[in-house]
Amino acid sequence: MACGAPERAPMANLRTRERRGFGAICFWEEAMQSLSPVQQSSLHRSLFDPGHPIAEEPDRIVSQRVRPGVLRLLDAFRQHGYRSSVLDPLESAPVAEAALLTPERFGLVHGDAVSEDDSPLLGAKTVQELTSALHAVYCGSLALDASAVRDETRLAWLYAEMETPVRALPLPAAMTGTGLLARLVGVQSWEHYVARRFPNAKRFSLEGCEALIPLLDVLVAQAGAYGVRELLLGMPHRGRINVLVNLLGRSAPELLSYFDPKNPDPERHKDLPYHLGARHRVSTRHGDIDLQLAANPSHLQSVMPVVAGMARASQDHGEHHAPHQTLPVVMHGDAALAGQGVVMETLMLGRKAGYTVGGTVHIVINNQVGFTELHAMDARQPRYASDVARMIDAPVLRVSADAPEQVQRAAAIALAYRARFGGDVFIDLIGYRRLGHSEHDVPTLTAPTRQSRIDQLPTVVDRFAAQLCSAGRGSEPDLALFITHCRERAQRSFERPLAQAPALGQHRAAVADLPAPGLAQLQGIVSTLTRLPDGFQPHAMVQALIQDWQSMSANRDALCDWRFAENMAYATLLQAGIGVRVSGMDVRRGTFMHRQAVWHGQQADGQGPAEFQPLDRLRAGPVRFEVYNSLLSEEAVLGFEYGYSLREEHRLAIWEAQFGDFVNGAQVFIDHYIASGEAKWGFASGLMLLLPHGYEGVGPEHSSGFLGRFLQLCAQGNLQVAMPSTAAQWFHLLRRQASLQPRRPLVVMSPKGTLYEEPGSHTPLQRMLEGAFEPVLDDATVKSPASVERVVLSSGKLHYDLERARQASSTESTALLRLEQLYPFPQLALQRLLQRYSGLRELVWAQEEELNQGAWPFIRDELTALCPQGVQLRCVARPSTATGPTVSQVVHRAEQRLLAMQALGLQ
Repeated sequence: MACGAPERAPMANLRTRERRGFGAICFWEEAMQSLSPVQQSSLHRSLFDPGHPIAEEPDRIVSQRVRPGVLRLLDAFRQHGYRSSVLDPLESAPVAEAALLTPERFGLVHGDAVSEDDSPLLGAKTVQELTSALHAVYCGSLALDASAVRDETRLAWLYAEMETPVRALPLPAAMTGTGLLARLVGVQSWEHYVARRFPNAKRFSLEGCEALIPLLDVLVAQAGAYGVRELLLGMPHRGRINVLVNLLGRSAPELLSYFDPKNPDPERHKDLPYHLGARHRVSTRHGDIDLQLAANPSHLQSVMPVVAGMARASQDHGEHHAPHQTLPVVMHGDAALAGQGVVMETLMLGRKAGYTVGGTVHIVINNQVGFTELHAMDARQPRYASDVARMIDAPVLRVSADAPEQVQRAAAIALAYRARFGGDVFIDLIGYRRLGHSEHDVPTLTAPTRQSRIDQLPTVVDRFAAQLCSAGRGSEPDLALFITHCRERAQRSFERPLAQAPALGQHRAAVADLPAPGLAQLQGIVSTLTRLPDGFQPHAMVQALIQDWQSMSANRDALCDWRFAENMAYATLLQAGIGVRVSGMDVRRGTFMHRQAVWHGQQADGQGPAEFQPLDRLRAGPVRFEVYNSLLSEEAVLGFEYGYSLREEHRLAIWEAQFGDFVNGAQVFIDHYIASGEAKWGFASGLMLLLPHGYEGVGPEHSSGFLGRFLQLCAQGNLQVAMPSTAAQWFHLLRRQASLQPRRPLVVMSPKGTLYEEPGSHTPLQRMLEGAFEPVLDDATVKSPASVERVVLSSGKLHYDLERARQASSTESTALLRLEQLYPFPQLALQRLLQRYSGLRELVWAQEEELNQGAWPFIRDELTALCPQGVQLRCVARPSTATGPTVSQVVHRAEQRLLAMQALGLQ
């Protein structure tokens, strides 16, 4: 050895470099180079001199040389074989050099014997047999990319699955051989049938990735063996109508009616057929499986968190309670998977408590192009659409879409992996797009060479038929006749009307009106919530809160703040059998320390409970209070909660933004799901959005929940929009939303710090014990309604600035009304209140926001319609700006004073 070098250092360094990839020098060469010339000569003589002691044990020497090389060869194939695999039906990019996985690279020759202990699953006797077996397993039309998996147990399981030729769960005969061929013919025939019926319609053909349907067939057929009773599917538009007909049993004539622009049914014109969802129940040898494909818009990947939320709700409280019984399956386009941020958000969200789903099977429908931008596979520069799987240590099974039997095997391995480890797994289904982005596309404009290759390429039906023929599983004439019969049978099935698919609307059983809480009930709740666990030392602020709650519940006249009202609302809902889920950034405490749903122990000695969730004391079986701090994300979290709300029938689901303007990061879900999902697809959601809103002199950010934007989306009773101004109103609004029928999403411009601390917004306990949420609040201070000449109508915290300005001016001719619900607009309620003021001459709408923001653009027409004859209508608001509110506290306070003075007619 070199002077001063540790004896085993070269070996250790070698192992490190070998595991890093293909660039390492072979074992024997590096071992020799680590020796001095004298040592090399001595070793050479020892190997070939018959009289040398070492040479007397040649078998042992060979074994010591071969075994490490065999293990490294095996490891190289397992780690890097996918780079040399034959996956692309178009062969558009060369695979990695075969020399990277040759035995010689690891100091081996083909004739070297291989111990059975080194390759027990492959059964190879020599290095040549082992190399051939490894090529077949890891470099064929199915390849394993486990380079992101760091858990040794999972790796060992994956390698064993790849190297085991016999399936643990064999497929039914009808799904193999000619049965598989018939399935592929049916998939292909549907595309041709629609093309003939509606040649000018966009359908986003599945041609080039037809094997998706057999892949899904395997998931459905074998899921029951792992205890799965429900598959929740999400997918983009490509191939959707094929999935609807061939997997979910949607009637072909009924589905095609969506393509007919002259169809007299207006329901057929609300959305495109490749956005629709469906439900179906399938009987398998392992039991019945419920399938549901979630509807979604063309905003790619947006359905991914929706499906996750639906799955979590079903696992939490649905018919299928255990996580393994509901399986989310999400299909992705290759370009969208790599490009859309909601993918990364959702993957990371799935690792956080409150958002896990027990593993999702991801299927990449990889046609190697996004619209017109090519991104063909290239193993020389390994960048894959599925590289996002590395974020969560998920394995990727890459498979050629033109190898349907290997596609089925990939599905079986993915399903078994999810069942065993409860983790996500990806199937990269690598195919092509035979017809371009859509049927209106001209792919030769941007990819002439590629499209020419596609036009000459045999279809998967032709390829698989030829494969069956060459394997002796049918003659060419017999298979040709079989394909013809399959096409005719498919054609007849497409023209046969089926039973109408069930409507997708979610309709829960009516909830009885919630009884008004009694004083004794609230006092009992407070007593239960404030009884601390043994050894728990609360924070000083929490101790003050406990004392406040005890005082607030002492008698009917005690003033109650917003925090008390919110927690009491949740408590009374729990006692009425309605669970509550609150999700969002920092919701356990609340951005403004306004919730305090979880108390943290302050024990110096570290003994006793670390945290205490008071409302958990009221848990009764599945009825419980759940509060989860989300990732620093809006889009995926809101999509998740929307999906959760669709499935959860007896639970108040709430998403709270840290500040109202954070909702900007989730606009896709606002516009295309929450505001319009029920009208388009029949999905009813009771999701409640809390958007802290209010100008406080902190600038354009964190000031606005964009009230006007939500009001623009309001039509046909699709939403509720509210801005409560008192603690009692907040209490009643929460309870109303939990029992509302029919369910509707509720958008709340919720308080920020100023309104939470406003003494005038704190209300006597009696107002929580009686009444209900009022969409309009009258002015209780007016003694003579007939003497009122001006009514100022406002929402939110501005009311209290107006009240202070009125008191300072001693004016008695102005009444201050509060519009607590902006949509549905309470026209009758407001009209009745205005009729009280017989001397009314002016109706003023006052808002904090600029003239081009807030409620005024929406509310103007509503107020004009109900304004009594002879009464002038005007608006008081900040001047229109591009930026929004000021960052100066001085300017802000001056603007607030000016708004109040103008509203009261004092300036």
